[in-house]
Amino acid sequence: MLASLSIRNIVLIDRLDLEFGEGMTVLTGETGAGKSILLDSLSLAMGGRGDGGLVRAGEKQGQVVAMFDLVPDHPVFAFLEEQGIDSEGDLVLRRVQNADGRTRAFVNDQPVSAGTLRQVGEGLVEIHGQHDDRALVDVSVHRGLLDAFDALTPHVEKVAKLFHGWRKAEKDLKALELSIEEARKEADYLNASVEELTAFGLMDGEEEELATRRTTMMQSEKIAGDLNEAFDMLDGNASPIPTLAGMMRRLERKTEQMPGLLDETLGHLNVALNGLEDARGCLETALRATDFDPHELEQIEERLFALRALSRKHKLPADALSGLLDSMRAELDTLDHGEERLVALRAEAIATKNSYDKAAAELSKKRERTAKRLIKDVMKELPSLKLEAAQFLVEQSTDPENRAEEGIDQIEFWVQTNPGTKPGPMMKVASGGELSRFLLALKVAMADKGSAPTLVFDEIDTGVGGAVAAAIGRRLARLASNVQVLSVTHAPQVASQAHAHMRIAKTPVRGEKRVATGVTVIDGDHREEEIARMLAGEVISDEARAAARRLMAGEKTEA
Repeated sequence: MLASLSIRNIVLIDRLDLEFGEGMTVLTGETGAGKSILLDSLSLAMGGRGDGGLVRAGEKQGQVVAMFDLVPDHPVFAFLEEQGIDSEGDLVLRRVQNADGRTRAFVNDQPVSAGTLRQVGEGLVEIHGQHDDRALVDVSVHRGLLDAFDALTPHVEKVAKLFHGWRKAEKDLKALELSIEEARKEADYLNASVEELTAFGLMDGEEEELATRRTTMMQSEKIAGDLNEAFDMLDGNASPIPTLAGMMRRLERKTEQMPGLLDETLGHLNVALNGLEDARGCLETALRATDFDPHELEQIEERLFALRALSRKHKLPADALSGLLDSMRAELDTLDHGEERLVALRAEAIATKNSYDKAAAELSKKRERTAKRLIKDVMKELPSLKLEAAQFLVEQSTDPENRAEEGIDQIEFWVQTNPGTKPGPMMKVASGGELSRFLLALKVAMADKGSAPTLVFDEIDTGVGGAVAAAIGRRLARLASNVQVLSVTHAPQVASQAHAHMRIAKTPVRGEKRVATGVTVIDGDHREEEIARMLAGEVISDEARAAARRLMAGEKTEA
């Protein structure tokens, strides 16, 4: 329920903090006192349309904060979780209205869009008046209300699940049919391409490997001549190694004649001879590394050229050709085995459609039975609301071929206001006063089914009085046993039925030439005086006070 409402700088309201309880609360006051400002403020907090004109003159911005005390399993918490909004504890909605027309919205102090705030608000508060009631205008809501009346939601969810299963089967079938059709058009091309790519023997990473090997071989070819020439100098007939070796042997024989004279020379010659031997060995290793078959280079170049030609032909990188081959094989497989799959998918699509049709037909019959019960319950309320000659109807249009997630039914609430007149949609046929009473009868019949936890009724007693107003008051009080009811009223018969009473009035602001709207919670003698004022007008007589006492002492729950 709505636990509190705080308003700052909205039209004639400077600062207002209100607390609400369970049951029925009425808001009364003289015409122009500011009751509509209160409702506009609540609507703003619920995501209603913003307007810079709502900001009190001279201020840059106004603000409305609505706090709700809800049961833990209220559907709004699941929605908030989907939106990633913290929802622990009380739920607080806040709307800031700037004088330039811009607004900001918050849920539990987390910024949200006005649309998100409106979605949250729609599940928390319904504001009903003679000319503003979405539940009577939106036909899809009528269907939801009818389903809620007899707890048909599980059946609706079953139908929705079957509907999505059927649509998926149809989608898969159409996709396969299109795939087979495309494969047939390109069958020759696909077969030729698969044969060509398969014969080529694609390998992952082959282009890079071939290019690297080709580069190495070409570089080797360039230096092979120099390597051979150098090797011939160290290993051929002109090699200095044998000459140096002979020279060392001769010098070594001379060392006996002159000991120590040639030791240093022989040491250097030995190092030189070993270095030349090592260089010859390294050149030999290098020659083996650069040795290749020219025919192999030719083969590599031919393979690389053919691979890149395939890449250009299919307009894909060489490494993507293997994936292309797999895709083409899959398309041909689809063509080869497509008929079998088509038969299976067609059977699945028919089976899922038949399951949906059966469940939707059962739901349609349940709705027919539920509609009769709803009509009966609403009709019980009409005589006391001076609509004894009227008829409430549930217009159910069923089209088995018009399959939808919610079933095959279109539901709309119709009325016939007088015998002999043509029935039609409630919003078009009923007058303002009649519309309000039909709405009240519908809400009472549905009690807490398909309803927001807080219902606001804006002067639905306008244009009626006496017994009809008393009947409206009793039904609002009965409705308040299931949901929280706030009622803006000018009818003393309605006000007398409330569990709590708030009086709205304009008072001069001290030290300023203006007035401000304020709200006072009244009880006891003050409440009696207010109801007497509603009965008598400006001059309150003792008879009016006595009548007020009788109204307040009356039975609030009688039918």
